[in-house]
Amino acid sequence: MGQQNGREQWTSKLGFILAAAGSAVGLGNIWRFSYVAGEQGGAAFLFIYLIAIALIGYPLMATEMVIGRKTQKNPIGAFSALAPNTPWWLVGALGVLSGFVILSFYSVVAGWAMHYTVLAATGFSSTADYVDVFLGHITSTWVPLIWHAIFMALTVGIIAAGVVKGIQRTVRLLMPLLFLLLVALVVRGLTLPGSGAGVAFFLTPDFSAVTARTFLTAVGQSFFTLSLGMGALITYGSYLKQDENISDNAGWVVGLDTLVAVIAGFAIFPAVFALGFDPASGAGLAFMTLPAVFAEMPAGLFFGFMFFLLLSVAALTSAISLLEVVVAWVIDEKGWSRAKAAITVGSVIFLVGIPPVLGFSTLSHITFLGFDILDTYDFITGVVMLPLGGLLTCIFVGYVWRASNATKEINNPRGIINFGGWYNILISVVIPVAIAVVLVMGLYDVVSAHYGW
Repeated sequence: MGQQNGREQWTSKLGFILAAAGSAVGLGNIWRFSYVAGEQGGAAFLFIYLIAIALIGYPLMATEMVIGRKTQKNPIGAFSALAPNTPWWLVGALGVLSGFVILSFYSVVAGWAMHYTVLAATGFSSTADYVDVFLGHITSTWVPLIWHAIFMALTVGIIAAGVVKGIQRTVRLLMPLLFLLLVALVVRGLTLPGSGAGVAFFLTPDFSAVTARTFLTAVGQSFFTLSLGMGALITYGSYLKQDENISDNAGWVVGLDTLVAVIAGFAIFPAVFALGFDPASGAGLAFMTLPAVFAEMPAGLFFGFMFFLLLSVAALTSAISLLEVVVAWVIDEKGWSRAKAAITVGSVIFLVGIPPVLGFSTLSHITFLGFDILDTYDFITGVVMLPLGGLLTCIFVGYVWRASNATKEINNPRGIINFGGWYNILISVVIPVAIAVVLVMGLYDVVSAHYGW
């Protein structure tokens, strides 16, 4: 049961939707979305972000899913099957490598979230300097390394158990828990005196504050948050039965992912405004600003614990998809057992993640374009590899496999949303142009900032 030609498959539509949504829902939805929205003005950014999700995120997600379902292979095998004896398999290899590198530093940040879950359980102090608390944690050596190891061990254990018994069973437990935690945090935030200012910030757009950078950031965030370009959705799609509808499944996944990001905004901004903190406090919002918010909030210890537990759960559902990308390739191409592949690949990823852990302490002298080691990993994957993978996927589907073939596959069987000429235009022209602009501008921003252009 759950197997076809020796390859595991999802045993239910719900199992796939929750797994794919779990892949998309991660730190990007809760931690990154909140601080990016805060920096970009709240509601105006949200409006543009939703448009980007609809015009770029959804079509590209359906594209990656159908490549996997059509071929029943990992990303490298999928591109090889659709364009045999050509170099296009390198696009799949880029996805596998992206998942490998991303998980190596993603696990480090997830370890921070797990550590803060324990800190919240033992009690935040209203007199603590949370900047010092955070810097003290990341600049130590062994504590963040241990949490990195714990998180990777959890991820490996789930993947080793299999697609159905490991991934599907885990996400069926964790995804409902994630939504319950989010809703509880929303209720707490909205009941604080002065929370209305946070709601207004998140829902009342000020388009006079919108710049070209707002559009680029929204497109980049939509790409990042849906796990596009990293092979995860091709891999998960490869475990779909051929009679599973693509357009509806992709719609459910995009909808759940976007819902989590929006609910996270309602969980965070009302509390931040109610207690007089700055919503534009950047990447430190989760680990430096919010602990101070929870410390001053009634029942703040409990809700602080729930928030960081939420971060940890979201990180885990994404991490298992990242590891599965690489493990699926090893199983398919090398013939290894799932347990051997998961343990071996997970161990190597753990080792590759050690430099980002130590990049704030013993290896802090190592930088690239002004970035520490963790931010260097993030830059290489987020600014270069993921957009490049998405761009090449669009070119491949639009001009090599042909958009008409992809459309036929997506519509077989036909879903509520029917793909047609609009999809051909988006996948062949609009989306690759948008991704190319984001890629070029992202590189320009980093290089110009480093050299003072």
